[in-house]
Amino acid sequence: MRHLRRGGALAAVLGLILTAPPSTSAAASDGPSRYRNPVSAAVGDTFADPVIVRGDDGFWYAYGTTDPLREGEHEFHRVPIARSADLTHWTYVGDAFGPDQRPPYAAPGAAYWAPDVRRIGDRWVMYVTVTDTTVSAEGSDYAIGAATAPTPTGPWTFAAEPVVAPRPGGGGGYLWTIDPSQFTDVDGRGYLYYGSYYGGISVTELSPDGLSAVGTPTQVTIDNKFEGSYVLRHDGWYYLFASTANCCAGPATGYSVQVGRARSPRGPFTDRDGIALTASRTGGTPVLTQNGNRWIGTGHNGYLTDLSGQDWIVYHAIDRADPYLDEPFGINERPMLLDRLDWIDGWPMVNAGAGPSDGSRPAPVTTGRVDERFDSAGLAGWQRAGQWRVTDGRAVGSGTLTSRTTVGGDVRAETDLRLTGAASAGVTLGDRVEVRVDVSAGRLVASDGRRQASTPLPAGLDPGDRHNLAVEVRGKHLVAELSPARLGDQVAVVSLRLDRPIASRIALTATGGTAEFDNVSVARLYQPAKRAVPEPTVGALLPAYSDEFTDGLDDGWRWVRADPAATVADGQLRWPVQAADLTGTGNTAGVLLRDAPRGDYVAETKVTVDLGEETVRNYQQAGLVAYVDDDRFARLTQVAIWNTRQVEYGYELPFAGQPVYGGSIVGTPASTTWLRLAHHVDPVTGEHEYRAGSSRDGRTWTWGAVWTFPADTTPRIGLVAHGGAEPAVDAEFDYLRFYS
Repeated sequence: MRHLRRGGALAAVLGLILTAPPSTSAAASDGPSRYRNPVSAAVGDTFADPVIVRGDDGFWYAYGTTDPLREGEHEFHRVPIARSADLTHWTYVGDAFGPDQRPPYAAPGAAYWAPDVRRIGDRWVMYVTVTDTTVSAEGSDYAIGAATAPTPTGPWTFAAEPVVAPRPGGGGGYLWTIDPSQFTDVDGRGYLYYGSYYGGISVTELSPDGLSAVGTPTQVTIDNKFEGSYVLRHDGWYYLFASTANCCAGPATGYSVQVGRARSPRGPFTDRDGIALTASRTGGTPVLTQNGNRWIGTGHNGYLTDLSGQDWIVYHAIDRADPYLDEPFGINERPMLLDRLDWIDGWPMVNAGAGPSDGSRPAPVTTGRVDERFDSAGLAGWQRAGQWRVTDGRAVGSGTLTSRTTVGGDVRAETDLRLTGAASAGVTLGDRVEVRVDVSAGRLVASDGRRQASTPLPAGLDPGDRHNLAVEVRGKHLVAELSPARLGDQVAVVSLRLDRPIASRIALTATGGTAEFDNVSVARLYQPAKRAVPEPTVGALLPAYSDEFTDGLDDGWRWVRADPAATVADGQLRWPVQAADLTGTGNTAGVLLRDAPRGDYVAETKVTVDLGEETVRNYQQAGLVAYVDDDRFARLTQVAIWNTRQVEYGYELPFAGQPVYGGSIVGTPASTTWLRLAHHVDPVTGEHEYRAGSSRDGRTWTWGAVWTFPADTTPRIGLVAHGGAEPAVDAEFDYLRFYS
């Protein structure tokens, strides 16, 4: 997470006393309600770098970065906190830190960016970027701090020492030690991921209390591409989500989320094509990118699972029509969005690949057929066998508590659980399917009366700490997981093939002593998306608009600033990469253009340019461009950015009297890279939408961001080769083709 600028005055201390959400101990509707983005609209105009946790009280809590919340407010909130009962209607409840509250190592003007909140042991821990420390008077000496609290709303108390101290950089200054994200593995070990474009993302093991880094950190991404990491475990893989490109370029922001996966929390993380996130030609499978609607700069994500088992991604984005708070080129306005996260063929994608939503959508499931918080209704909805009582909103006792509500079919059941003395405790579904935490055996056990499966609990697990036990049954397949806070960080997962589907009721069981149960729910299991939304494909070749470079340049080409060094021979356009550029007000680079067809089409080129690897060659590039004029274009090129080689989809437009440039990242280049721009005219607005795609072999394509042009413009399509002449290198274009 990065700001365009930092601020001064900070917000007031949390001051509200929270009340418990209503209990729905009788069967509750788990049918779909609806919502629309941004979900943080009632809290503020901006709510950047969001994460969400579910509290012991059943509420959901969201945390954002230090910013003013409203236009015209000019008051910086030091980690604003919001609360919701349904994940879509949020209320501001205060700030985590007061204006004079800072750790001993923080400079007086420090802000706190990109919070990450987790349950560790019997308390909550918040990790934050501390933007200024006492290490250097020059600033940018970032550190990762930690604060602890008994509840998600505090009171929060900073640890005296940073978890990760400022790190001197090899190129001067300090590495960007920002954007923390914690993860607990199945062996009970805690890890912290952190880092950004200067230094890359690293992971370090944490002490058991989560407040200190131990051992040697491992760098898991190349520098100069990723930040805003989030790691979760899914089907035995560790997925590293990370944001890329510029978070804060106003109306040209192309921030997006990519992912790699590994068999270890330390990596190596590779993308869908097997390319490492540490490679110079850097990998990264798209998860979330802008799709042409109002939302751009979709990034810095968190993660949660609703009561039906559906995963969701929480992130910030920018409304391209309202990109700044208060004034142009000030603080970027980045409200909180929430969208469905689907898993298709082992890879996550938002809304099955459709991207950020703008409009009414089915909401997360936050109530179920059974939805019990054991408040004033006590145990009225339950049949008791054994000794049970309600204490502080929890069912405490031993024996069996059976819900009067019948469950059946594909369901997800969960409960927050503490074994305060019991040897074994868990849930039973359908009178025979049982999942229990067996302390005496040190295992998570699932059984259906005939079969049994189990997995070890971490050696250091304290059964007296609160954990979430979730059980999903789909047909005859059961999966159960135990986690500290429901955030993709399971400490134990067990699966079992059942002899028949379940029916009847849910029961809570404790043997050999007492256990505590809270936030008990049973909901219909979500229906997974099975197919991704279709990606752009090509139709018939349009030869009247295309050129194979077989006999010079045809009559359809027009130059902007002709370059006599560009030649055509042997079926290729050879163009020495120019010491020039298009961005800003310089506008010295040549552009070779031709008219485009009307309506929808795909433009494609094949370009070879040897940019080398692992060396700094800023910012040599070559590829396609959709061009209106020097201050309004979208440029898709393979490019050298410091020591990385990326496919960048850059965008410039005029805003508030000056050109603004940003970009998004679309795939991984090879020496020879195929590039496509898929053009679509929005039937409502008439806007020109260009979606970018890249390929390393001309067959398998990675599709990314959409940039738009106003309806009253007539973009042409062309080629560019610029960014620097040292060392000398030619860009070789095989063709420019248009397809219907």
